[in-house]
Amino acid sequence: MLPTAAGARTQVADPTLPPPGLDALAAGAEAPPAAPPGPTLQSILVSREPGGRRIAVISGEMVRQGSRLGGAVVESVGEDRVVLRRGKTREVLRLHPDPSGRRATPARQAGQQ
Repeated sequence: MLPTAAGARTQVADPTLPPPGLDALAAGAEAPPAAPPGPTLQSILVSREPGGRRIAVISGEMVRQGSRLGGAVVESVGEDRVVLRRGKTREVLRLHPDPSGRRATPARQAGQQ
């Protein structure tokens, strides 16, 4: 123990207490950031064998090419992206989104990716 001045007390924070301001969050003062709208690509599994499986996890659901996700069809599963089709509209979900935080806008023409 180190010597201290007479009458001086050292204030030590209790590590078991929640951080300051957390009680305001619990009371609803500030809501946590909302999840991005629409489907979110979480992972892709690609077999290295010719004709091997390609599986993606989108918003917690495992899908393959040709399967349905909500109102969309999984058109393709690439190594870093998945293309969803709703009618003539295509939406490209990227595994590594744009660093600016912007979501890619869906392609409006049938041949566009």
